[in-house]
Amino acid sequence: MKEFWNERYNQSTYVYGKQPNTFYKSQLDLLVPGSILFPAEGEGRNAVYAATKGWQVDAFDISDAGKTKATQLAKEYQASLNYTIGTFGHLPYKKEQFDVIVLIFAHFDPENRMEYHQQLCDYLKPNGKIILEGFSKKHLEYSKKNPAVGGPKNPDMLFSKEMILSDFKGFKTLLLQEQEVMLQEGEYHNGMAHTIRFVGLKDT
Repeated sequence: MKEFWNERYNQSTYVYGKQPNTFYKSQLDLLVPGSILFPAEGEGRNAVYAATKGWQVDAFDISDAGKTKATQLAKEYQASLNYTIGTFGHLPYKKEQFDVIVLIFAHFDPENRMEYHQQLCDYLKPNGKIILEGFSKKHLEYSKKNPAVGGPKNPDMLFSKEMILSDFKGFKTLLLQEQEVMLQEGEYHNGMAHTIRFVGLKDT
């Protein structure tokens, strides 16, 4: 997978654009800045936006090319972020380190997804928030009609409401929606999609 993402990000253009995800931005703009983590952050569009708003930003990904692009984007916006190349089980973060964790189209191997989500939950402070948007089970039909909209081809990597509630069962659900969304995020997220949106509050 590292080779796949390095190849995708090793282009002069930002393949998912430079602007933050619309849903995530709408949620972040409601919050007082603190510490925030972006797993599977790729080219850095969401992390850089948080940094420009005064957040203390950490991000990680497996892609060296993604980090290079994110660093360039941060410099362009005169923003600062800590970006780690790493995988789950080998990350430098501490228990209850972050106020917010953001998962935007972060689709993990189905065999490890619940374990990875639990590890992220451990990094979150009590009363911390998860902000998530990912492709739903229904999205497969959308990507078949329009490959430019992107998303995993493996249906087991797509989300349902039940999966979200199970993976984040220690959370108070502030928002959980499944809906059609028009994506205009660079070359690979372009068109009508079907997504799950979730905001959860970690219980004390």
